Amino acid sequence: MHTVAAEVRRRRKELGLSAQDLADKCAEIGHPIPRNVIANMESGRRSTLPLVDVMVLAEALETPPVCLIYPVGYVDSVQQLPLRHSTSPMSALQWFTGEETDLGMNDDMLRYFRAHHAAEEQLRTALRDEDYARYHAKTAPNADRKAEALRHQAHAAEAADDALDRLRAARAFIEEEGATPPYLWPDLAAVVDPPESDPNTTEE
Repeated sequence: MHTVAAEVRRRRKELGLSAQDLADKCAEIGHPIPRNVIANMESGRRSTLPLVDVMVLAEALETPPVCLIYPVGYVDSVQQLPLRHSTSPMSALQWFTGEETDLGMNDDMLRYFRAHHAAEEQLRTALRDEDYARYHAKTAPNADRKAEALRHQAHAAEAADDALDRLRAARAFIEEEGATPPYLWPDLAAVVDPPESDPNTTEE
């Protein structure tokens, strides 16, 4: 509570906001936190702070909620949990966000959603690079330039295939666990799960 209160005060002053300004921004978000509540929190007269208040204050202060709880770079140490020895803010933040892998508490679903995101970004980049290289191969002014562009195109195609395999594997795991995979924009969805051709349609 002390860490959150201090970081709210620091961040508020950094943005040039008064306690009333911050209260007004919270009200605009749709979850009013009166000025006197903010003042009591910052002064230490308020002993508890609901999670929803932390989230709304973070939005009003234009910072991630976890940075109010574990303000990396602004304090030397924090308590990761009550009645525990202090630790570095970065270690506490990585534990909070699930990035810490040494605790024996890995969440497969979280891991696969992260893998999905990474593969999706790689696939989008590779497809863009492939299109770019294909264009340069077609418009190359000489044979050397065309050969170079074709090499880049092949490399990008290989990266796209790798990303596609990992993306499909992540989506398959998520579905097997009874969860819903992340939404894919139509351009990627057509690549990941291309529509089946109509067997009644014949090519001319």
